[in-house]
Amino acid sequence: MSKLTSRSLGWLLATALSTTMPVHAQEPVPITNAKEASLPSYPETRRDDVVETIFGTNVADPYRWLEADVRNSADVADWVARQSAFTDAYLATLNEREWFAAKLGEMLDYERFGIPEKKGGLLFYTYNPGLADQDVLLMKPMSGDVLDGNGQVLLDPNEWSDDGTVALAGWNPSAQAKILSYQVQEAGSDWNTIEFLDLATGQKLADRIEWVKTGGAQWIDDRRFVYSRFPEPAEGDDFQVANRNQQIWMHVLGQPQSADRLIYATPDRPSMLHGASVSADGRWLFIYSQDGSVPGNELRILPVEDLAAEPIVVADTMDHQWEVIEAVGDTVILRTDKDAPLYRLMSLDLSAGQPQVEELIAQGQHNMDAARVMGDRIVIDYLEDVKSRLRLFTLDGKPAGEVGLPGIGSVAGLSGEPGESEAWFGFSSFNRPPEVYRLDLATGDSRSIVDRTLGFDPEQFVVEQVFYPSADDTRIPMFIVKRADVTGPAPTLLYAYGGFNVSLPPSFSSTRMAWLQAGGVFALANIRGGGEYGSAWHDAARGPKRENAFADFIAAGEWLKANGVTGGNQLAIQGGSNGGLLMGVVTNRRPDLFDVVNADVGVMDMLRFDRWGYGRAWAADYGFPDVEEDFHVLRSYSPYHNVPASGDYPAILVTTADTDDRVIPGHSFKYAAALQHAELGNSPHLIRIETRAGHGAGMPVSKIIGKNADVLGFLAHWTDLQPD
Repeated sequence: MSKLTSRSLGWLLATALSTTMPVHAQEPVPITNAKEASLPSYPETRRDDVVETIFGTNVADPYRWLEADVRNSADVADWVARQSAFTDAYLATLNEREWFAAKLGEMLDYERFGIPEKKGGLLFYTYNPGLADQDVLLMKPMSGDVLDGNGQVLLDPNEWSDDGTVALAGWNPSAQAKILSYQVQEAGSDWNTIEFLDLATGQKLADRIEWVKTGGAQWIDDRRFVYSRFPEPAEGDDFQVANRNQQIWMHVLGQPQSADRLIYATPDRPSMLHGASVSADGRWLFIYSQDGSVPGNELRILPVEDLAAEPIVVADTMDHQWEVIEAVGDTVILRTDKDAPLYRLMSLDLSAGQPQVEELIAQGQHNMDAARVMGDRIVIDYLEDVKSRLRLFTLDGKPAGEVGLPGIGSVAGLSGEPGESEAWFGFSSFNRPPEVYRLDLATGDSRSIVDRTLGFDPEQFVVEQVFYPSADDTRIPMFIVKRADVTGPAPTLLYAYGGFNVSLPPSFSSTRMAWLQAGGVFALANIRGGGEYGSAWHDAARGPKRENAFADFIAAGEWLKANGVTGGNQLAIQGGSNGGLLMGVVTNRRPDLFDVVNADVGVMDMLRFDRWGYGRAWAADYGFPDVEEDFHVLRSYSPYHNVPASGDYPAILVTTADTDDRVIPGHSFKYAAALQHAELGNSPHLIRIETRAGHGAGMPVSKIIGKNADVLGFLAHWTDLQPD
């Protein structure tokens, strides 16, 4: 599905790990399989004499040449090949890899269903029988209450490439389900191409929309849609160009993209990012704008019948977050953190002479994480101490009951439209793979509509939530998951993200389940910087307050050891993207606390992150490197710039992809080179570099298994986890 909201804009650093397995041309270098043995010398990395004086501070950057795109630089391509051969040779010595590869295959071999969308009396949903590289998109008439794999195959991305790296990134049926728009993603790039399928004939249309990154096609009717795009980059700059001058356009099927009509742009503010969505009845166009300097967004509304009209301005500053939930007739329902850090719902009567927002549902005691109008109800997902609670309200804001959920877990993918009698949602937990539930909007009753067999018993695993004090005594929640028969200190994998207002409630991961099956413990720390407790929790670790996120994570590791969850040499840590940055910082700060580290697709150079892709939009969380006050804060924790000349560091596996265009791999390349140059003890400091892969989305299942077998094998080896 492709429903754009204010949270789709800019760029939220993904928490998903990159998942493919590398293909390398060079033969591995033989390495002895023993922790005590010294590694052969790391592959040589050229050091250049690059020193800049920034705000009176000398900043060395000897590995700047590694920022170049591997597709354009023979030197970087050679470095990648040599590093990959070295890492492959080491990983090949780890006996634990084979066990995890087999277990991951077992854990992934079950039927998986996406949350269905109903349009024109038809259900659309994704399906994977288990080990197919990519999910297929199915369509079936509304009949019965059980999802299965027998629907009509509309799109099968497994046929799009030989290596499985071309993926279906999004899809959206038109207003009356006559046309399907879908987004094609190649090799993990954030760039998408929008293509189209005639649902009556099954024929692909000639229309093709390029240079899109967010939102997909937002349908007005069965012929017209709006979308956001960037200008076409200069040749060779596709994957590293700074994304600026995003615009909103309208396309009419049957016309070339060059004939599209410009709807909204801000050429005087090129850093602004713009997205659009359309009300379910096709009457209203909602335009979101933000530049990433602060977490909020502007919001404007246009009548679709007169897109040249003066827009209704809901917010023309970025002081707060505004998200359109839906328009019901002339009334727009909005979710906002204005005067409500846990969020509230507002209404806006567009028929009024001067529309003004009015409170519809007040802020409560818990974070209003998501809301949607479905049927004649407003369905709200509240996070109560990071666990979902699903409540119903009438359209005028009165309580109308609660939807029973099967336990501790999280709701995702609310799907339904105004005027319908039924809706769907997903539910999952650490020990429960995602299930699809049908919701009767009249009664509030829900039931699973998935019938499948799992390769494990969810009841064999225990999910516990604890609260621990951070350095400033702030109470931080943490989930701890383990096999019921695991007692005493055990190898533990600690994960966190802590940024961009992203909440990490309980959810299922086959990778984590493989670790649990092996007898390990998994811990998820909901540190500040995320959205678990609303915008105030996010604000508590933004900019100069970012130290709170680092302190929260370090305190989690200390608590796990002090309370006997894990032992002295048993604590593994892992984080991706913004979480990869977290791994780099806490390893520099406390190399004595953590025993093995996986830093995945991390933002490691905090002084140059704003030069590529959406990087400038991350300043709301990080600050601006070219602002003196922000520079000194960023310099103080930038992982690349704070690797010491010597010390005793844990084993580290840096993971990235050579064509990631969200967090360019140069971040990880430079960080790994700095680790290998320093004298940091005998533990290995390696980099695993994926090919034909991006930041993590759209990875083939076969390569998910290969990548995560490598990572888990490495973490298990250095925590002495012996799979049962």
